[in-house]
Amino acid sequence: MSHQHTGSGNDRKRFLSLLKEKSYEKRKVVLSSGRESDFYIDCKQTTLDAEGAVLCGRLIFEMLEKGEWPEAVGGITLGADPIVTAVSMTSALRGRPIPAFIIRKEPKKHGTAQWVEGTRNLRPGMRVAIVEDVVTTGASTLRAIERAEESGLVVVRVLAIVDRNEGGAGPIAERGFRLEPMFLKEDVENA
Repeated sequence: MSHQHTGSGNDRKRFLSLLKEKSYEKRKVVLSSGRESDFYIDCKQTTLDAEGAVLCGRLIFEMLEKGEWPEAVGGITLGADPIVTAVSMTSALRGRPIPAFIIRKEPKKHGTAQWVEGTRNLRPGMRVAIVEDVVTTGASTLRAIERAEESGLVVVRVLAIVDRNEGGAGPIAERGFRLEPMFLKEDVENA
């Protein structure tokens, strides 16, 4: 992999076509927010694909470079797991290594009872980015921000692969963060 940032437009197009092919389904579905929808986007189908993982890592890395550079990148299991891993690997390959961390949906049952995995690579006061696969209402993103802050981290960026454009950016903005989506649902639908 080269260190030039050429072809990121091509990366974007290719990643979008993978999302459309592997992750997008037009069908009635009940989302984790409890809302009904007529389409479903399961980003894991793309981020767990080999090429999808490489493209995702590169694209989020490039998004991170366009603002405050975080000292770590994390998100809520399970959707964020392959994303933050890909970003961390890309950062190492590009000579700007940042660790990944994973936020559990519930605290660990035994041992440390911690919410965050990967703490040996983190320290209190570290400035971090939270990454989501899909944002609908913003509820899970706000939970991720809260858990990260409770763990002593300072959230400085909030990114997502897809913003479903259903109002999730609002509550995130009320908490003082600008949601930075790679794509809006229209981009995926019209790809």
